Amino acid sequence: MSEELLGGSGGETGVAEAMAARAGGENFPVALRLLPARRRRQLMAVYGFARMTDDVGDLAPPQDRLRLLDELEADLGRLRGGSAERAEVRALGTVVADCAIPLQLFADLIQANRQDQIVSRYQTFGDLLGYCRLSANPVGRIVLHVFGAFSAQRAELSDHVCTALQLAEHWQDIAEDLRAGRVYLPGEDMDHFGCSEADLAAAPAAPQLRELIAFEVSRARGMLDGGAPLVGMLGGTARAAVAGYVAGGRAALAAIAAANYDVLGGPPPPRKRRVAAELLRAFAMGR
Repeated sequence: MSEELLGGSGGETGVAEAMAARAGGENFPVALRLLPARRRRQLMAVYGFARMTDDVGDLAPPQDRLRLLDELEADLGRLRGGSAERAEVRALGTVVADCAIPLQLFADLIQANRQDQIVSRYQTFGDLLGYCRLSANPVGRIVLHVFGAFSAQRAELSDHVCTALQLAEHWQDIAEDLRAGRVYLPGEDMDHFGCSEADLAAAPAAPQLRELIAFEVSRARGMLDGGAPLVGMLGGTARAAVAGYVAGGRAALAAIAAANYDVLGGPPPPRKRRVAAELLRAFAMGR
């Protein structure tokens, strides 16, 4: 794996800073700027690994991706013995030990990227949720472990939040994903609304595609609202972090709605004022 793909070969702090510079436009890291330095470093080490894994799955030469993902998982296994080779994997060492994070959660993120290499279409929403269980939900569970707040009930709510954030990113990035050969809109939903894949490349979005995106945004919003009570179960910086995730997701979905559900020109940017308002709402009301 090239140094460029890995984001450099520095230590934990260097990796965290490099990844922080890349985090601004994505929904998961919205809350990181609110946290004390120690928590921020821990979460950025996690984010660095997740980002690197995604880069292998998206940016490495296609013929090499499965091999590189296998190598990455092998390196993750070496973390227990303190002999991991990649900086982003080594950066997890202290976090995993201090926070008792199961390595399987990181392995799930690798598996999600394997799935991206062999599955490019999802027929049902249930199929897409199965993908999100690997690609998104482990992140929230890792965050709960970092804050010492993991429980089965909280993990279930976190899964709702993280799946909703993943869906929001899919609905923002329809055109970009299509260029990469992937369609995350469920085939059965496209059929129901009379949409074809040709519609996904024909800006501005056709009325039937806007209707489909409105349906999917509503579905994601309901899932996000269903998981938002997790905020009220937490305190301190954990509450601030999860409130930030919820706020980022709500603002992203609101931006899609404000664009009249036309995302083919690129992800509609959330308004900073809306993000701030959603953050105050989530933090103060605990949902």
